Amino acid sequence: MPAEDAATSSITSKGQVTIPKALRQQLGLARGGRVSFQLVGDHIEVRSCKPEQPLPASGFGLLRSPRPPVPADFDAASLLTP
Repeated sequence: MPAEDAATSSITSKGQVTIPKALRQQLGLARGGRVSFQLVGDHIEVRSCKPEQPLPASGFGLLRSPRPPVPADFDAASLLTP
């Protein structure tokens, strides 16, 4: 990134910085995403980390329920009254 296009951010007392929104969007970084830091000469490189597990294509199992799970051998037809 050329110096004239560089974005700046303040460091908090906890050592945290905010990655500018435009950069987060370009890299696809979202809440909970991970980045790595590496010291290279006199500067720090920040890189986005790939998710350890690929996201499922169907989305099945992404939602949590407060209800207990249904047994694998459960037959919904057993709920019908004859």
